[in-house]
Amino acid sequence: MTTTGEVALSYQLALKNQLDITANNIANMATPGFQSSHPIFAEFLVSVGETGEEVAYVVDTGTVRNLNPGPANFTGNPLDITIEGRGYFVVENEDGISYTRNGAFRLDASGQLVTSSGATVLNEGNDPIVIAPGESQINISSDGTINTENGAIGRFRLVEFTNEQAMTNLGDSLLASEEEPVEAADASVVQGMLEGSNVISVTEISRMIQLLRSYQTANQLITTEDEREQQAIETLTRAV
Repeated sequence: MTTTGEVALSYQLALKNQLDITANNIANMATPGFQSSHPIFAEFLVSVGETGEEVAYVVDTGTVRNLNPGPANFTGNPLDITIEGRGYFVVENEDGISYTRNGAFRLDASGQLVTSSGATVLNEGNDPIVIAPGESQINISSDGTINTENGAIGRFRLVEFTNEQAMTNLGDSLLASEEEPVEAADASVVQGMLEGSNVISVTEISRMIQLLRSYQTANQLITTEDEREQQAIETLTRAV
């Protein structure tokens, strides 16, 4: 493959990654607490030929998450909780501790508060939050304290991170981090509200259309360059 084809291929591979990320954003437009992602691109210069001329290749170096909160939607469900300000709920499953802004909680068979995917929601002591049988009057104050008709039963643990962009997406609106979290200083919660996805549907769909067109253009360039090479080979090897 010639340099032209290699550059076009690097561009096409970067476009494919961006298509995958954009498709995931679109698929999660209705996922509570979902934060959209976008790739980061860089220019990689390579010297070619005897003249030392530099050619720019496209390299995708990672992704950046949109940390802006999604819209807060009223649901009236006492187990739907939204976070106002920076912060994450702390949850635990078989893979360990993780973090989420998706406050669509429910009670499992044992009365533990869990996420929609079944991860256990933890309190300030890193213990499960349990609603006793028969307790139905669940009220949650802005500081995250959970009360029932029998009094206070616990308080949500809300944490934040210095470098949120270093967090790893685990799926199901769960995030992991190697950084030790600190208690969220300015976060508060609202009961009966749910943070929606921060994906802007019109923007992402328009981006998808543009990416598909660019991908097709790059593919056509690679095909044209391949045909040119084949023609050159046939011409040079033709018997005189």
